[in-house]
Amino acid sequence: MPHSKKQKLVDGDAAASTDDDNSTPSFERLGTDELANVFGFLRPEDIMRARLNKKMREAAKSTIVPMTEFEINSVDKYNAMAAMTTALPNLQQISIGSMLGFGVGYGCHAFRHGEDPGAEMLLINENCYLHDMNIISNFRKLRCLDLGCTRLNGRYPFLFNFPLLHNLRIHYEYDLKLDLEILAGGLPLLKELYCHKNRSLTGNINCLRVLKDTLTKVTISICCVKGSFMDLADFPCLEELNLTRTLVTGDIREIGERDFLALETLTLPSGVYGGMGYKFQRISDAPGIISTLYSFKKQRPSLLMEDWFAMLSEDSSDWYEGVDAANDERSTAPNIIAFVQAGSRIGYRWETDRRAVCEVIWLDPEPDQESRGYVKYIEELRTIEQQVDIYRGFHQPPTEDEYNLIWEAREGCEYDYYPSDSD
Repeated sequence: MPHSKKQKLVDGDAAASTDDDNSTPSFERLGTDELANVFGFLRPEDIMRARLNKKMREAAKSTIVPMTEFEINSVDKYNAMAAMTTALPNLQQISIGSMLGFGVGYGCHAFRHGEDPGAEMLLINENCYLHDMNIISNFRKLRCLDLGCTRLNGRYPFLFNFPLLHNLRIHYEYDLKLDLEILAGGLPLLKELYCHKNRSLTGNINCLRVLKDTLTKVTISICCVKGSFMDLADFPCLEELNLTRTLVTGDIREIGERDFLALETLTLPSGVYGGMGYKFQRISDAPGIISTLYSFKKQRPSLLMEDWFAMLSEDSSDWYEGVDAANDERSTAPNIIAFVQAGSRIGYRWETDRRAVCEVIWLDPEPDQESRGYVKYIEELRTIEQQVDIYRGFHQPPTEDEYNLIWEAREGCEYDYYPSDSD
């Protein structure tokens, strides 16, 4: 018996419905690899919440988690990281801070000490809940690691064994014992290294030569590393170098035309001739130091040497102590030299540590009045000239006798201005 028209319509609707279902996207139809690609657009916390079934959990394990900050600063966040070591082993970025006094429960929390721990920190952490730091070694695709104020104590070799790591930041880690040789040896693809205020960091910066072809930014400041900064001169990709307040030595006059070719920012310590805070022995040494830096700046006009200064050594026969006037910020003697710039014109001046300044000694001629930047130059020049006050007329530090006369005259003016009660 032939099918009725009604039966044909029903069959047609069913077929259409099936076609519609097949064309509608559904997570249920996605394979594990496709789900992993989708998860690759989510934050770590969101991926963890999205693991609703076995297939999704398997997909999460193979997901390359996108570069997004995931900070461990509480016990709850630590527990989340512990779960991720198996659920999201391809995490690429972690920041770890202090867990002191945070998280569920009560009391202080800290990380378990490493090899050769310091006795002082052991005592401090004696009554804390201790947590295992070794779990982060499960993240084999880690590219960015930030350790700050974690109160790690001792050596943790596994922290420097990440073959894909590009960016390492270690700051305010006073008891984390590490050596530059071990650090550089386990991170073959490292591009950016930032170490700040790590009193237990030791080694010679020539250990970084194993990373010659990868390093682009190096900051090692307020750390006890040593060596010559020229050991990094032939690094082809190095754009930023900051070695402030380290034991590194050298002479900026050694930099040749083929050295530091990619460098954009340079900050050297006081142990380097021409470095930040370099101490010289005589006032008459200042022009030579400035000439060296000035020539270097002219050779590398795009190179930034922000906030550079040098100072007269307290061991110098030219040095004298300023008056003790706690309420007057301009009372110290001008024993510091620093560059100034108005428009494109460069000069230098003597100043105090509280920015009372002498007159500028210009190294460049005044720009032509018809030049494009002349108006800007005049505006900035006026600002610079207005900064000169008590040392007006002095292009270098006054002698001690001149200094005393200046302050005697100044105090006399103050007495004239403020009449006594008997007047």
